[in-house]
Amino acid sequence: MSELRLKLPPGVTEEEARLLLAIKLYEEGRISLGKAAEVAGYTRPTFMEILSRRKVPLLDYPAEELENELK
Repeated sequence: MSELRLKLPPGVTEEEARLLLAIKLYEEGRISLGKAAEVAGYTRPTFMEILSRRKVPLLDYPAEELENELK
């Protein structure tokens, strides 16, 4: 895994930056839920709760595919 070092702007904590990075990478499908939780520094259930509160879908399943699966 690569390491990134950067200076955060005032008012942005390392914890917040890690969380936001993890959420975005997960939303983009670049990392798994488990890896995103690890990057953010949370357990998987806690990270799932955070995603829920931020209205980030846990599953990216197109409606058409879901309808076909249910038929």
